[in-house]
Amino acid sequence: MQKSIFIEDIRSGKYDGEVVDLKGWITRTRGSNKIRFIVLRDSTGRIQCVAKRDVVGDAVFENLKAALIETSIELRGIVNVDDRSDGGYELVIQSANVIGEVNPESPFPITESAMANSDGGETEFLLDHRHLYLRTSRMTQMLKIRSSVFGAIHRYFRERDFTEYHAPNFVAGAVEGGSTLFEVPYFGRKAYLTQSWQLYAEAAMPALERLYTIAPSFRAEKSRTRRHLTEFWHAEMEIAWAGNSDVMEHGEKLVRTIAKTLLDERTEELTELNRDLDLISRYADNPYPRMRYDEAVEILQDMKVDIEWGQDLDYSKEKVLTQDFDVPHFLTHYPKIAKPFYHRPDPEDPKYVLCHDLLAPEGYGEIIGGGERTWSEAEILQRIDEEGTPRGPYEFYIDIRRYGGVPHGGFGLGVDRICSWLSGAEHIREVIPFPRDSRRVTP
Repeated sequence: MQKSIFIEDIRSGKYDGEVVDLKGWITRTRGSNKIRFIVLRDSTGRIQCVAKRDVVGDAVFENLKAALIETSIELRGIVNVDDRSDGGYELVIQSANVIGEVNPESPFPITESAMANSDGGETEFLLDHRHLYLRTSRMTQMLKIRSSVFGAIHRYFRERDFTEYHAPNFVAGAVEGGSTLFEVPYFGRKAYLTQSWQLYAEAAMPALERLYTIAPSFRAEKSRTRRHLTEFWHAEMEIAWAGNSDVMEHGEKLVRTIAKTLLDERTEELTELNRDLDLISRYADNPYPRMRYDEAVEILQDMKVDIEWGQDLDYSKEKVLTQDFDVPHFLTHYPKIAKPFYHRPDPEDPKYVLCHDLLAPEGYGEIIGGGERTWSEAEILQRIDEEGTPRGPYEFYIDIRRYGGVPHGGFGLGVDRICSWLSGAEHIREVIPFPRDSRRVTP
């Protein structure tokens, strides 16, 4: 039996006029009692297939005629060049086998009209049927883009001799605000789901010097914006002997690398999603300007935005600030009172810390947060005590600084957010297979 090929292999042109085997699922079907047109999909694309009763025989023809959308089938046929067909080819069927039938009493529930009438393809109905919605062309395109983003992150760090390093998901203390911790019972004690890999990465920094991870993080945020998930994927890095500017350089190069990778690998998917490729090229090719917090506050106040010095910038303010940005901008030097204890105060003006956020244009806001760490024992104790944070859960973190502490820094990148931004998604739920937010934990 000859080897089955993929639809993308036909589009390469090397099978013109040849007999091939295809396996896939029916995505559309129509016809008469003499001829049947079937659009077959597999993981690589779609192709129109034509079945004629006088060629395949009555039994095979009737089986294909009865087959509903999402029925899985095996086909053998001749590859025919047809400029009128999607992709320029069609398959003239010689024989067919129905593998997995769909019950006529419960047909595939995701229809083109259901998607068209939803808000960005994400109604509660589509979320309830997420396990089936994954099969739609839009979701398939998003998942392929997502895969390329993950691959680009791994390549970026590994090509620069970073070591992939993993940290626990059960932790005793917070990295971000304590109000966003998920508390879980842990054998008679309290534990929390991790908000970030950072504290445990700093423990390994003196051993590995350059390290990174891509892992889930958990934040109990009740926000229902298009940017928030309670379980999200975090790409984080930590590097020894580095300051805030060094860390920003890595962040910029990484984001530009991701954009370039999508142009190299996913132009077809981006185009089908109606994404402007010129925008992606701009993000890949141009440098990212840097702006201090004080300048941002002044700009926002001039725009009549209600903000006081010392406040963190929430999404509503980021959206206003970035509305005229052509490329991402770094926002640096937040006030010390606005950031957690691990951000190092600026030696030149200790009321600021050496940190940064990378803000994406088009209303997507923060995609990276990072900075230089508070690396001496005396300074970390002072910062912890200033915040009134208990030392106990962070004793191991403090102890790192008692044995050869060095300047170091790192960042966290929201992988789902960068997928959402670069794909042009309306909502972050569109770019993750099974999204988790404050209202949903199923399917």
